[in-house]
Amino acid sequence: MSTPLLDTIRVPDDLRQLPENQLRQLADELRTETINAVSVTGGHLGAGLGVVELTVALHYVFDTPRDRLVWDVGHQAYPHKILTGRRDRIRTLRQAGGLSGFTKRMESEYDPFGAAHTSTSISAGLGMAVARDLEGKTNNVIAVIGDGAMSAGMAYEAMNNAGAMHSRLIVILNDNDMSIAPPTGAMSSYLARLVSGGTYRSIREAAKQLAKKLPTFFYEKAARAEEYARGFWTGGTMFEELGFYYVGPIDGHNLDHLLPILKNVRDSETGPILVHVVTQKGKGYPPAEASADKYHGVATFDVVTGAQAKAKANAPSYTKVFGESLIKEAHKDDKIVAITAAMPSGTGIDLFGKEFPTRTFDVGIAEQHAVTFAAGMATEGYKPFCAIYSTFLQRAYDQIVHDVAIQNLPVRFALDRAGLVGADGPTHAGSFDIAYLGCLPNMVVMAAADEAELVHMVATAAAYDDGPIAFRYPRGEGVGVELPEKGVPLTIGKGRIVREGNRVALVSLGTRLAESLKAAEDLEARGLSTTVADARFAKPLDEELILRLAREHEVLITIEEGSAGGFGAYVLQLLSDKGALDRGTLKVRSMVLPDVFLDHDKPERMYATAGLDAAGIVTKVFEALGRQAPHKARA
Repeated sequence: MSTPLLDTIRVPDDLRQLPENQLRQLADELRTETINAVSVTGGHLGAGLGVVELTVALHYVFDTPRDRLVWDVGHQAYPHKILTGRRDRIRTLRQAGGLSGFTKRMESEYDPFGAAHTSTSISAGLGMAVARDLEGKTNNVIAVIGDGAMSAGMAYEAMNNAGAMHSRLIVILNDNDMSIAPPTGAMSSYLARLVSGGTYRSIREAAKQLAKKLPTFFYEKAARAEEYARGFWTGGTMFEELGFYYVGPIDGHNLDHLLPILKNVRDSETGPILVHVVTQKGKGYPPAEASADKYHGVATFDVVTGAQAKAKANAPSYTKVFGESLIKEAHKDDKIVAITAAMPSGTGIDLFGKEFPTRTFDVGIAEQHAVTFAAGMATEGYKPFCAIYSTFLQRAYDQIVHDVAIQNLPVRFALDRAGLVGADGPTHAGSFDIAYLGCLPNMVVMAAADEAELVHMVATAAAYDDGPIAFRYPRGEGVGVELPEKGVPLTIGKGRIVREGNRVALVSLGTRLAESLKAAEDLEARGLSTTVADARFAKPLDEELILRLAREHEVLITIEEGSAGGFGAYVLQLLSDKGALDRGTLKVRSMVLPDVFLDHDKPERMYATAGLDAAGIVTKVFEALGRQAPHKARA
């Protein structure tokens, strides 16, 4: 039995030793290995399957890592990782201590730019290309970006800049939803090969130089005629207008089409160039091809049947609770609308959309636009709920400040994935929103302690018309509390006491409340009577509650699933301003996420690493008391 080709490939240099007629077999083996690996780890599958042939072709034609290959987002980069010295670790994807689910500079020299947020590749690639030119080097820079990512303005900002600079840059547009071009065949491939070749480009340049010697009127007519002809046959007029030389569309699964065109592009001195490749997401794995989302993100699954493992849910997910709660509010108020930025299912807006299709707006990967679009609707008396992951809302910060907060417009921000998110790691963690929203005048910031609280916070946001309001909640399922029949608006800026004690006060913001209650049980067993409060609001603070806890307790600990500069900082500011810290017997500590980017792991282990579990809270209390911290909390 012959050795599989993939077993002979450790790095792309090995790949480049193969004859071209063996690349089809290698691609098939690479697809099988990708499917088998993700069946064990879970993760992003469909996107990677769609670029198997493209990945093989790029590493075969280009001299990586000397030539820089930048994958946009990076969730399609599993085949790339297998070919670049990481096959022996591919079954550690998204596991503690294992490979990242995205490209990561610290992981490999073949990952020249780390990514996990979309639409950054062209900007980064242009930066690399210009740096190369300044250094007098000649290597290629290739950015691979999907058609979905092209809905973000940043991609066009980069293309506009690249076209104006004329720097040699290759952009591969991976069109896997056929949103730009229909399926392509032999004729389009022939035309793409023709226009990417040196002969056509030489004739075109010579014709340009000749036309420039003609009167202006004739030169302009000739240029328009050539542009029209190429646009008619290839469809690339928009990209040409941005200053790119357009090649395509071509079949991204046909190596006989890909290889000669990529070689032509590699050897070209024209720049920048855009190569339009049409692929099929989930290609080569029937369950993925048949799935509505092409197995974009999967749990572990059975390779033969495609059936995904389903963890037994003890409680509904926060995302589902939000979606269903918003539907209930919208039935009572026809001014409520929902806005998301290409994440309808991830945010629960898909549920709302089925019930209210005309009041649901998916604006694409355009968080900046989403926020200002919501602001515009708010000026007309509508009640927009802008549902965006905490980590993605960072991309729209100026719009939050300038278009919403300064004008005090009642935009409702539903921040999914608040706190640590597990396998997606630091790029997707919602670590900073308490700090970056709480510092803004006019902004109200809430955090749900459990799924029942989330129901009430949706109702609170729906009823609040005095300015912008945000509420945050984590990924995953709730804690299993009974859901209320309907949401009841909370009093703005008021928290609640969940457990009464007299020596230690634990003030939790968000879903660390359950761990705070466990810690209180442990402290009580150790002779420390403990109060537990759910702050509910990071802004405005419940000043009366916090000052009372400061007066009546020896230790006051704030606990939050966010960075320094958030809720704990606001509490310390309050205590300082009110002179509560002048009482020398009060010991105040704030517990926040550590000042590092935590690598991917299971969320519970990440919180333990951060010291934000029950054991960590107990340890912090004993440290504040100046006593030996217990070895282990009895949670």
